[in-house]
Amino acid sequence: MAKYLIDINLPYYFSLWNNEDYIHQSDISNTAEDTEIWQYAKQNNLTILTKDADFSNRILLSQPPPRVIHIRIGNASVREFHNVLNLSWNDVLALSESHKLVTVFKDRVEAMN
Repeated sequence: MAKYLIDINLPYYFSLWNNEDYIHQSDISNTAEDTEIWQYAKQNNLTILTKDADFSNRILLSQPPPRVIHIRIGNASVREFHNVLNLSWNDVLALSESHKLVTVFKDRVEAMN
C-alpha cells in the first residue's frame, strides 16, 4: 500500500520511488488541482512529495495528514537531483514520520513540527 504521493512536477521514473510505497499523481489524475491532491493524500494518509511551495505553505497551517516533503534543490541536472536525494533520502523518510514538513535542500534537510 502506498505511503507517498509524488506530485506531478516530480519525475515519474525515479529509482528511489520505484516500489509499492509510492504512487505518482499521474496515476490518479494529470489535471488534479492542489486541493484535490491534498484531499486525496489526506483521505489515504499519504505524504505528499513536491517541488510546489503551495503544499509547504498549506501544511504550516494544518495538522497531518497529509504530511509534506518539499524538495527545494533549485535548477539541477537529473544527475544532481538524484545524487542529492540519494544521499539524504533515508534521513528524509525518517524525519517525515515525526514531522509534518520536511524540506530538502542541496546542502541540508530541515524538518518542522
